[in-house]
Order: sequence, then structure tokens, then C-alpha cells
Amino acid sequence: MDLEHIRNFSIIAHIDHGKSTLADRMLEITGTIPARRMREQVLDSMELERERGITIKMQPVRMEYKADIEGKEEKYVLNLIDTPGHIDFSYEVSRALKAVEGSILLVDATQGVQAQTLTTLNMAKESALIIIPVLSKIDSPLARIEEVKIETARLLGVETKEVLEVSGKTGHGVRELLSEIARRIPPPETNEISASSARALVFDFKYDSHRGVIVYVRVFDGKISKRDSLQFSASKEKFIAGEVGIFSPEETPRETLSTGEIGYIVTGIKRPGIASVGDTVTFARNPLPALPGYLCPSPVVWASVYPENADDFPELSLALSRLRLSDSAFSYEEESSGTLGKGFRCGFLGMLHLEIITERLRREFGLALVITMPSITYKVTLKNGVEKTIYSPHFFPDDGQIASIKEPWVSVKVIAPSEYSSALMPFFFEHEGIVEGMESFGKFSLEDGSGGHASNRTLFTIEMPLRELMRNFFDDLKSITSGYASISYEIGQYKAADVTRMDILVAGEPVSAFCRVVSRGKIEEEARGQVERLKKIIPREQFAFKLQARALGRIIASETVSSYRKDVLMHGSKVVGGGDVSRKKKLLEKQKKGKARMKERAKVNISQEVFLKMMRGK
Repeated sequence: MDLEHIRNFSIIAHIDHGKSTLADRMLEITGTIPARRMREQVLDSMELERERGITIKMQPVRMEYKADIEGKEEKYVLNLIDTPGHIDFSYEVSRALKAVEGSILLVDATQGVQAQTLTTLNMAKESALIIIPVLSKIDSPLARIEEVKIETARLLGVETKEVLEVSGKTGHGVRELLSEIARRIPPPETNEISASSARALVFDFKYDSHRGVIVYVRVFDGKISKRDSLQFSASKEKFIAGEVGIFSPEETPRETLSTGEIGYIVTGIKRPGIASVGDTVTFARNPLPALPGYLCPSPVVWASVYPENADDFPELSLALSRLRLSDSAFSYEEESSGTLGKGFRCGFLGMLHLEIITERLRREFGLALVITMPSITYKVTLKNGVEKTIYSPHFFPDDGQIASIKEPWVSVKVIAPSEYSSALMPFFFEHEGIVEGMESFGKFSLEDGSGGHASNRTLFTIEMPLRELMRNFFDDLKSITSGYASISYEIGQYKAADVTRMDILVAGEPVSAFCRVVSRGKIEEEARGQVERLKKIIPREQFAFKLQARALGRIIASETVSSYRKDVLMHGSKVVGGGDVSRKKKLLEKQKKGKARMKERAKVNISQEVFLKMMRGK
């Protein structure tokens, strides 16, 4: 296929705006997948993706479609890269956008433009992509087609007639969209380059136990064939291409991948840390300069993962190494805890990434896990001048040793209906947010002559600590706005922090999994909240024990978990009754001493369920 008939594109959309359903209809209409093999979310291959209705890993697919352009019908190759919609995976989205020439901006006709849509759209504009605006879910009785069409058109600075309407559910408008992709999106550019080399961008990869790492690439220069000697520009690792091919959507072998094409390369590499998103594949003997924009994703959230059964530590180590082979953004290192034993300190891109990795460990490897409270990275300067980077609250120094503390801040964008503004302002203040700007978003007269107005929404731009963003910010925001708010964020600079370590003691023993770094101004509130929540979910024992929150060198909050009442007035099989009351008192006193001895020696066993509920704040 010549370059003039290749179209590479992606779909930009917020979570649950119908991206995967639209992709399903495209595959069906182009005949890429026979009707008998069609299913919902066909590009979401992971069980977890299908269950949650979200895209976690990108899945490319090659389609062929005959489009009538200016009265001339020709066959076009349409390469779609389905991208994740969640903010945790924004770097993967940015690499996918570098691999294409155009993008579909998909907006839910029932919800309108969302915050994450704005973030990804800005990435597409920075990459100079051609944007095709499309409304989805137009068949819904809740669709506000005219309002959202005007909102989308104004966002892009185009005429409303350029905004297409589709229904992924019924297939309405999908054929017209495919023709517009062929008409509006330009073909890949041709570069003058020596035939002795090639260059391709890695936008994703996966691991196969037999074939090793399989990289997903967009070829920018030259041709890559089976048995070519190649290398990664960033890692300098060399390998022989065991196979090259395209996605239809299954991996289909081909002799070569040429300029402009999207496909895969089997590397045979079975070691983690070699392949990474954004790297460049080029010839080993005559390498070309790496493609620009490569970035090694940095973990944002940290948590420790321990096996519930200490004997499962080798299995956990093996499982993490296998996950690392297919996810370069995930990192881990071994650590040990006096309470939980041996485990791993893991870095994640965000809370959703953490949840996905831990869920995969349970499902795919059958592991029972204990996960500590998620935390962020702090930069601490001690009074002796030593600077430390703290990844775990458990290792946070005592107050008397600290000279200064810095923590990461984030720039947050929130779009919410304007009627919630009065409730959101104190909510932002409570989470230490600084409102940098407010912008009316979507207030304009409709063009149908009705004199009505589109729903008025407000775009808030906020600067706040990442620590506060993790403190139930998402759930509380949705609750305050009845689920109508959307959010996106970008990691910013480190700023001075006024925080301290808070330990949770169970029966006098500190539990490292419950250790947290909290704001000094909220220390009493956090202490009471954590202790009261733990009291509700921790099972009782045969003896009473205390739950305490300790910070700033003192106990801030305390609760007592009462014991089971098991005072038994029996001797063997006979109930003690009648006679002198001293007989009963003597037996009860004996039991009381036994419980006291039990309390001195016994330890409280905390189940995995308790750790999970504390982590999720439920």
C-alpha cells in the first residue's frame, strides 16, 4: 500500500464517552472482524478492561475501507490506535499521538466536554494533529446534540457543521466518519533517507512467554524486515527481529513494515527494563538519531506490597518481574517490615494504576496480598544538612531531625456545573487548593432560534499538593457535584510542606502499613478519622485492645476495641449455680486473670480485608 492511501489516527475521549464501542462499529463496518466473532469492547483484551469498561492498554488495529473522495472510490488503510482515557496513562496517550497524523475528538452528547478531554486535546494540538470533532451517543434520550455540538465547535474554533454525529450502539454515522478520516487526515510524510537504515517509534509493548517482548511501533523512516539486526536507542540493547507484522486486530505476520505503517516487532528479549514506551528502534549497524520526545515515566504514587503468606514471597517476586516486562511505567524494589515481613516497594503512575496492578497480581497469579497506604515522594533536608528522598511514610524522619520538607504539587483542572461553585470553593480550600482561575465554560445562545442557552459550566484551575489530591479528593468531588464534575491534573514542582508522620498503634504495636504523612493542620482530624474507621472494620478478639494514633511525640486519638464476652460459669459439663455466690466470683476472677495473661502475650492478627478497607477509605 502506497503512502497516499494510509491514514493513521487515534481517538481522544474521556472515560465512558463511547470510544471502545465506536471502535467496535468501525471494525464491523470495515469487515476487519467477521460478524460472528464480534463482541463488545473487542479491542479491550484484558478481562479487567471489559469488566470496568475502561481502556488500560493501547490496542492498535489496521482496517481497510473503500471511501468515495470527490467522486472517486479508492481503498484506504486506516490504522487506529485505541488509547487509554484515564489521566494515569497520559504519557502513553502522548506517545500514541506522536505515532499518528490525526485524531478523532469524541465527545459524549449527554455529558459535553470533560476535563480530561481538554488535557488530551492540548497534547494533540501540540503534536499538530488534524482533529475531527465527533459527538457520540446521539441515540440516547438524554443527548443534548445541539448544545454539545456548539460547545465542541467553539472549543476547536470550527463551524458546527464540521462536527459529526455518530452512535456506536446503532452504527449511525460511522460510515460517514470513516470517509471523513480518509478525506481530512493527511497521509504519512515521506523522508529522504538511505535504504540501509530505518527508524520506528515504540508506542507500546507486551510480553509473550515464548517470543519475549513484542514492541508496537510506527515506522517513520525506511523498512524493517524479519531477521534485521536492530537496537533500542535508549537502552542500547541489540536484537534480531524474529517476526514483523500488522494488527488485524490479531498479530498477522508480514515480510516488512514500511514508512508510515503501524505494526509489531518480535524482539525475543526476556529481560525487564529493556523496552520502554517512547524509545526508538533503529538498525544496529547504521543507527539513526532517536526520535524526539522520549521520557522515562516517573512514579507518582508509592505503596508497599506484601504477600499475606510469607511463603508466597518468591511467587510475588516472579509475578512482579513478569508485570514489569509488559509495563515500563511500573517499578518495584525489595524491602522488609518488622510487622509484615518481606515485600516490595512499588511505584505507580496514579491510584488507578496501583489498583490495576494489584488486581492483576491477584487474578493472574492467584496471590493474596497486603497493600500499605499509598504515599507520595517527599524531599527532606535533615538538620545535619543531609538530603533524603522519602518514598515510604514508615521511613519519614522524626520531627526533631528535620530542617525542611518539600512535596510535589499538581495543577488541577475541574469542570463542573456552575450551580456547584459555592460548594466547591470551600472544598478546594479544605484540600489546601489555591484557585488560580475560573472560566465560564459553555454559556451561549443556541443557534436553533429557541432563545435557550447551553448548560453553564465552570472550569476551575487549581494548584494543590499531590498529597491532598490523594485524600479522597476524587470521591468527594463527585459526591459534592452529584457526579457531574470531571478532573484532570499534571504534576508540577516541589514546594515547601508542613507535614508530619502519623503512626497507628494496634495493641501498642505500630503497624507500618497504616503509617501516614499528614498535614500538621489536620493532624487531629486525620487521627480521629483513622482510628474510628479502623475500629469499625477490625474484628474483635478474646481480649480488649487499644487503637491509637501517635504523632508529634504524643497520642492524638485513642479508641478501645472491646473483647468478646465469654465469661463461662461451668465446671466440666456442669453449670455453676446455686450455693454460695463466692463460687461464681472465684471462677470469674480466675477467668479475669487468664484474660489479662492473654492480653499480655497475644497479638492482634490483622486480615488482608482490613488493610484493603483502610487503603480505600471504606
